[in-house]
Order: sequence, then C-alpha cells, then structure tokens
Amino acid sequence: MEGVAGVDEAGRGPMIGPLVVAGVLIQEVELAKLEASGVKDSKTLTPKRRGILAEVITGLVDKIEIRTVTAAEIDRLRGRGISLNEIEVQQFVSVLSKLNPKTAFLDAADVKAERFGDTIGDRSGLTALGCKIISEHKADSKFPIVSAASIIAKEERERIVSRLHRKYGDFGSGYPSDPKSIDFIRSLIEDGAKVPSIVRQSWESVRRLQNDADTTQQTLDV
Repeated sequence: MEGVAGVDEAGRGPMIGPLVVAGVLIQEVELAKLEASGVKDSKTLTPKRRGILAEVITGLVDKIEIRTVTAAEIDRLRGRGISLNEIEVQQFVSVLSKLNPKTAFLDAADVKAERFGDTIGDRSGLTALGCKIISEHKADSKFPIVSAASIIAKEERERIVSRLHRKYGDFGSGYPSDPKSIDFIRSLIEDGAKVPSIVRQSWESVRRLQNDADTTQQTLDV
C-alpha cells in the first residue's frame, strides 16, 4: 500500500449514456504539483481546459483506474432491485482495490458520506489493511486528488458520448435538463422507433416521456 488516491464519478444523473467511475493514485511528494496545476471540479472547467488538465494529470499520477457501466447494464441491475448507489459502491470498490493506497479521498455517493466511506473501506478490505479513507460530499471541489479523478472520469464519459453521437446522432449531453436530449428520446417514441440501449429506460424522466406520448396518442385516438 502506498500513495494517495482519489475516486469520483461522471454521469450519475443522465438518462442517456454510461456512468463512469475513475480513480487516480499519486505519491504524496507529487501532490503539491497536482494542486499547482490548477485541477478543479470537472463541472467548472471548459472542455478545452479539462482536456489539458487530463494530460497533466496522466503525466503526474502513478496509476489510473476507470470503470464504465453502460445504460443497458444500469437498467439490468436496477431491474434486479440494485440501487444506483449500490452500483456506484461496487465500482468504487473495484477501482480502489486496484489502486491500493495508504490514503483515499472519495466523493461520497450516499446521503451519509461517512457511511459511504465505511462501506467502501470494508468491502475493499483496505480499512483492515490500514488505509485511511476520507469520504465527503463535494469532495471534487475540496481535494485536488478527487478533482483529478473527476476530470479523468468526465473526459472518459465525454469520449464515449462523442462516439455515441456519431452512431446515433447528436442527442446532447444526455441529461434530463437538456432539451436536445429530451427531443431525441421524444422523437424516437413518437416515431414508434425502438429506443436504443444507450438510453436508461429505468429512469423516471424517460418513463415520463413515454407516458406523455401514450397520453397524447390516446387523446388523438378518441
């Protein structure tokens, strides 16, 4: 066990595309360089700046671990009664087990941040080995090592989304607040086309669009 790790996710909330969990491992002596590079929560960065920082991070850290959970897999697991929080726990455990750090900072995916950290530490076996785990909400805006993980996760998700755009058309960001994403799904439903597996059909926002379309059709049939 050595070094300091940070773990974060990108794509928890979208109704289109994957969830990505990323972790980075760095030696303590390199932390000052990481902080000096200007790493910040990926949500506050322009795509260009995020890309530049991702290259800087890759050059500074010892190890990067990335896990991707597709929309279809999310739907399958939720269909078995597995919550999104549990899906994230599994991926955080997988990433952290590979990084095997002395200290780990996590962006908590649970309303109780400490419980999230305890769960990850127990399931990975790292707490028993002496790893110190700090689990906090908004850790990506508090700790540079988590900011770095946030940037790597966001970059990976954006690469995947760009690839999906080329295959399925421009559906925007995939978030329920994005009009382009809403129109993409609504058009498929209204055209009677099969909704592709990149859409999280277990999402309430997607079900709502389906219900709206059904209601509209029933009104037209009257």
